[in-house]
Amino acid sequence: MLRVGFAGLGAMGMPMAKNLHKAGLLAAAWNRSRSKAEALALETGCLAPATLRELAEHTDAVVVCVSADADVRAVVEGLEPGLTRNAIVIDCSTVSADTARWAARSLAPRGVGFLDAPVSGGVEGAQKGTLAIMVGGDAEVFSKAGPVLAAMGRTVEYFGPSGAGQATKATNQIMCAGIIRACAEAMAFAEAHQLPLERVVSTLGAGAGSSWYFVHRAPNMVRGSYPAGFRVKLHAKDLQICRDMAARFGVSLPVVDSMLAEYAELVSLGFGDEDISAAHRLKQALFRTADKPA
Repeated sequence: MLRVGFAGLGAMGMPMAKNLHKAGLLAAAWNRSRSKAEALALETGCLAPATLRELAEHTDAVVVCVSADADVRAVVEGLEPGLTRNAIVIDCSTVSADTARWAARSLAPRGVGFLDAPVSGGVEGAQKGTLAIMVGGDAEVFSKAGPVLAAMGRTVEYFGPSGAGQATKATNQIMCAGIIRACAEAMAFAEAHQLPLERVVSTLGAGAGSSWYFVHRAPNMVRGSYPAGFRVKLHAKDLQICRDMAARFGVSLPVVDSMLAEYAELVSLGFGDEDISAAHRLKQALFRTADKPA
């Protein structure tokens, strides 16, 4: 059985690490703020090494879940001296395909496998172990890492060589941008027409226009409260990756560009650390400042 380490105990990483513990796989955990790793160690009995090198030395595989490309690069560089031949690094962060390919190239001379394995499903999916995991990398490494991935996700799919997992996640983030905008506009429209919003959510949540996002985030819009499940700033970071990847083809994506503009407005208003459902704030404002119908 693989001894698994976890690096990055944020809103997604902590429950993912706990699910690895439930599966009997978690051996050690590291976090930039060490108190989180120490708390998890106290709860689960895993180790809480002080450095990434020590984390690597105590494990056969390391799962990484951090915020941005620079963070992934720093974690991989920190792990590298302690990784042994045939170890695996599984990056569940959402970063660029270029960073995934860089990590695979950097680790290959040491005989270390790398999988880019970004996830979707929100904090709820991380807690329940029902994430969708999109994987790129060597097929044999993917097969070896199967038990680790299965402990964190319900849908685990292999998409091809290094970078393919991140390209698939970028596809997902473009879809999310459109859904977020449509749901925010729809709920502001329903509110302007003085509809019973709870019933709108329960009824339309069972209809053709529904989605995971609508079912789980439209209630935020009803309450006018947007606790961070997936922060505006983080999705903006992801959409910038999508914009850059499309630009290599000489293509601009209208959905991505419009959502980035709305996120920039939310950040400027001080809402960048709220959940992405805070896009509803901007749509409410459209109706609230409009002329009332005759």
